[in-house]
Amino acid sequence: MPAAARMRTVDERIVGAPLQIVFEIAADVERWPEHLPHYRYVRFRERQIGGGIVEMSANRPFGPVSWPTWWVSRMDVRPHREGSPPVLRFRHVEGITVHMDVEWSFAPVTGGTHVTVLHLWNGPSWPFIGSIAARVVIGPIFIHGIASRTLAGLARAAEHRQTSQRAFTRESMRDAQSS
Repeated sequence: MPAAARMRTVDERIVGAPLQIVFEIAADVERWPEHLPHYRYVRFRERQIGGGIVEMSANRPFGPVSWPTWWVSRMDVRPHREGSPPVLRFRHVEGITVHMDVEWSFAPVTGGTHVTVLHLWNGPSWPFIGSIAARVVIGPIFIHGIASRTLAGLARAAEHRQTSQRAFTRESMRDAQSS
């Protein structure tokens, strides 16, 4: 990730599920549309070990109207290793946000996982107004608007999975005790 950029957006939240569950759901990008009504589709153009080239499309709602967005990213999945937390990284390679860097970071905290989604970008290469458009419109309205919904939706999916696993474990223990 670059050290600095003209546009920076940060979305973060505590997810009430263990790090491994949250990371698995976030890394399974092809299933995002199942969890996220604003996502139109996610498709791998090219699969590689630890990621690949992924095409994504999401809607940015504005009241009753939705604005469709589209981009292609190089995805890098870095699972938890001794001494380093898991990370998802995306580098936009096509679309209006080409050259944008995105990092999803995950840290265990009491009661769940702290997730941070960081977007860094210097803006489109439009003369005179590119960086202004990135800082004033694209970043706060489109990037944050989509990223905050994505993080909230994936948090709900992880928390639902965690709740379902707890219920299944309690039921299994009850069944084993009554046998």
